[in-house]
Amino acid sequence: MLRIGVDVGGTNTDGVILDPLQAAAPNKGIIAWHKAPTTPNPSVGINNAITTMFESAGVDPNRVASVTIGTTHFVAVLRLCGPFSQHTLPCVDWPNDMRELILGHHALLKGGLEVDGRLISDIDEAEIRKECAIIREKGLRSIVVNGIFGPIDTVERQEERAAEVIRAEIPGCDVVCSKEVANLGFLERENAAILNASILPFARKTIHSFQEPIRRLGLRCPVFVTQNDGTILSGDMAAKLPIRTFSSGPTNSMRGAAFLMQNEVNEAIMVVDIGGTTTDVGLLLANGFPRQQAAYSDLAGVRMNFSCPDIKSIGLGGGSIVRRNGKFVVGPDSVGYNITKEAVIFGGSTLTATDCTVLSDKSLDIGNRELVRDALSDESLAKFEAVVKHKLEKIIDKMKTSPDDLPVLLVGGGAIIAPNKLKGASKVIKPKWSGIANAIGAAIARVSAVIDTVESTDSITTQQLLDKICHDAIEKTVAAGASRSTVRIVEMDTLPLPYIANKSRFTVRAAGDFDFSRTDLSDTSIGESGLQDDLQIDKFDETASDLRKTSVTVTKVMEDIDIESYRPKVRDRVWYISETDLIWISTGCYILGTGGGGSPYSSMVWIREMLRHGAVIRVVNPADLPDNAAVGCGGGAGSPTVGIEKLAGDEMVQAQEELFKVCGQRATHMIAIEIGGHNGLQSMLLGASSNLDIPVVDGDWMGRAYPTKWQTTPVVFGERSPIFAPVAMADGNGNVVVMPKAASDFHVERICRAALSEMGSSVGTADAPVSGEECKRWVVENTISQSWRIGRAVARARHSNQVDNVAETIIAECGGAQAGRVLWKGKIVGVERTLKMGHVYGECIIEGADVIDDDSPDKGIDRKSIPASKFRGLLLKIPFKNENIAAIKISRTMIDGKMHETEEEVLGLVPDLITIIDAQNGDAIGTPEYRYGLLVIVLGIAASDRWTSERGIKIGGPKSFGMDHLTYKPLGKFVKPISVIDEFDIAE
Repeated sequence: MLRIGVDVGGTNTDGVILDPLQAAAPNKGIIAWHKAPTTPNPSVGINNAITTMFESAGVDPNRVASVTIGTTHFVAVLRLCGPFSQHTLPCVDWPNDMRELILGHHALLKGGLEVDGRLISDIDEAEIRKECAIIREKGLRSIVVNGIFGPIDTVERQEERAAEVIRAEIPGCDVVCSKEVANLGFLERENAAILNASILPFARKTIHSFQEPIRRLGLRCPVFVTQNDGTILSGDMAAKLPIRTFSSGPTNSMRGAAFLMQNEVNEAIMVVDIGGTTTDVGLLLANGFPRQQAAYSDLAGVRMNFSCPDIKSIGLGGGSIVRRNGKFVVGPDSVGYNITKEAVIFGGSTLTATDCTVLSDKSLDIGNRELVRDALSDESLAKFEAVVKHKLEKIIDKMKTSPDDLPVLLVGGGAIIAPNKLKGASKVIKPKWSGIANAIGAAIARVSAVIDTVESTDSITTQQLLDKICHDAIEKTVAAGASRSTVRIVEMDTLPLPYIANKSRFTVRAAGDFDFSRTDLSDTSIGESGLQDDLQIDKFDETASDLRKTSVTVTKVMEDIDIESYRPKVRDRVWYISETDLIWISTGCYILGTGGGGSPYSSMVWIREMLRHGAVIRVVNPADLPDNAAVGCGGGAGSPTVGIEKLAGDEMVQAQEELFKVCGQRATHMIAIEIGGHNGLQSMLLGASSNLDIPVVDGDWMGRAYPTKWQTTPVVFGERSPIFAPVAMADGNGNVVVMPKAASDFHVERICRAALSEMGSSVGTADAPVSGEECKRWVVENTISQSWRIGRAVARARHSNQVDNVAETIIAECGGAQAGRVLWKGKIVGVERTLKMGHVYGECIIEGADVIDDDSPDKGIDRKSIPASKFRGLLLKIPFKNENIAAIKISRTMIDGKMHETEEEVLGLVPDLITIIDAQNGDAIGTPEYRYGLLVIVLGIAASDRWTSERGIKIGGPKSFGMDHLTYKPLGKFVKPISVIDEFDIAE
């Protein structure tokens, strides 16, 4: 049986007819192929491609087993969330114009689950019907349902039950359940579901336009659409989940490359797909699938968490326009599919990359070389070749995960412009049929399924659970259409959940070849009645139009700022936080989190909305505190995995109010318990004018993140005990725990952790106020300022395209060479995790590698950063307990068939800060996000002098983490962070 693949690109539509049983033959089983400019109506291009191939090869349509094709309006959102997430509403982190264009209505309703499957609350059908009446009145036809922990809800089925009510109330509407679109990550999954819902009518019409030429040609086989991860969806499923197909073009090329190179290269391959307008580069892994992006992806400024290939693109292609005005420029603009009209070799007047290539390569038989003969001198031609070569080498180097050279496979119609040798490539391969690799990839795409779930290991081992989930993933893949004998597990990951007894998150992906003997999946046509309804949606009805006209936004778009000239607002020793300040502080907090503390992202978005609605946040220098001030403390406690699903409600403020009742006094100021991670922003959130309306202290009780409450500087000073009692905890769902007394801070920690599990593994906490006099002695000073300076350094590096040196600029902001240093640069090659006593213990192994890319084709750049050669080929071990504990240079040797590890040198050790950042953008990487292949930089920063006493080292040093064999030696000398208030204050 034959397979047809068609890829509808921005420049060309490519087609191939393939016999997979002849894949080992010299022609790779390719019976016919076709390439032509993309037509405005994709149906015409698809029809032409298939018809031309049928005619050229004399193919009987009955031999065709499948055809696979690679390629807005208002939405209502109903959240099943109970009392949670009201401060981070739908589309809260979207660009304003997109939010106004798409979000027509939203409501927060009863529902949602805890991480262990217990109900936050059951859904209320009457409440849902009430919202349906409003949605009907507004004329909306697409509705998203998003429930807390929806992806693991297999018992209550809250999203599905809500969808049934909606369909009954609004017949013919589109309902998208978030769990069908993406996995854990509440905001990101909701974003993907909203975008998916917004394009459903257009998607149906597009899929129908794909199917029509197939039917007209007499083909009765199923029609598939490739999705982002290199596997296929039926036409029917693609019409329901079009968001999964957004990045399928580059993936098609990479899968096609894998097919073309089978049995020839048994290692990772860099695939460079050069089209008419852009070049897409990705890494094809040994399993034949593209390397995927990290946990989150970005589409038009919207953060999502569905599977997407890790692709980098540049404006370089066969149709790229070439200019010589002062300097030689190739692209990024292109003539695109008009190349056969506008390029010089085809009689046009626009000089393109293809023109230059034809002039330099006499073997190419494209267009009329005589027309371009006098267009370029030999010197200009050499400049063209150098520019193209450099552009490709730079993008390839950015995608590499090792300093070693690796094969580079050139595919796409524009591959002719690439040279035969490239720096960083062990060899450059241009296989036969490379120009239609995208269509080949579509033709041979496989079926896949993913299971992302949280399970209990209380009565079953982790391995037994993993085996069961792998089995379920295989069954899910078979149910989706795969042949059972071909299905394999291609990815698996296990992440124990901190502070949750015997719970782990499992992610497993299986893939296999489509079973063409199946008859139950052949009917994939789109119903005509639904299509006729969609045809009306091209015209906004009056109701929707009125809605758009009357929609009001109170948000402000933060304008681009000049980082060098920006000055924070500090008046009379008070720092008034702006959006810019907040974003920089958030970046710095996660870097100071030393791998733990959880991402500050959701809190940053919440506070940003508060600022946009007029809230005021005031930060004061600890030195300015009155001795009789009452400095309160509050934050969040729980598992980061719970935090990405159950977004905060009012639990932190509730905990403060309950504590005030016990203490008999209200806080006059607020301080963060830890500056590292999510809690680094909580003092500002609590102190905001819209909450407690009190000033925030520029400091915290850790100067970093630590896993326990007793690892804080007030406990280090030990002037009274306990410090953190009374204490209050609130879960936001009506449950409050208050501990008026405790024997010690150690007991406070243990008792709170025990209650935490029963309170949904995520709570707001409030600690008894300390005096201003005590605060001034105990505080790690100016850590909000330090976070701000670190975030500014990262923003500056990105803005000036100097991310290569971001690590060194961060160190400079933390006191310079005497206060810290770059410990390592390389690639994560191993991660192990286990759960002990509520904490995630583990190790991250980083192999030294090059993380720098060259920036100029003409000259090298004078870099201040440490050369990669210092680390290349060596190994670093980062043990962690929620946070990173140490950085230890190691060696590994094989003895009697077993791997033995030798610790060679301790480069950094707690209480000093060991933090890992993404080498590509400078962002912090938390311990839950460690994964194979990430290019990283490890920083060591000297701990505050509050930690370097004998008692401080005992509480926060290696022995407190069970590493009795290690002795703390400072990696540098602590330099007190420079106060933003001191530097920028303006007296009024």
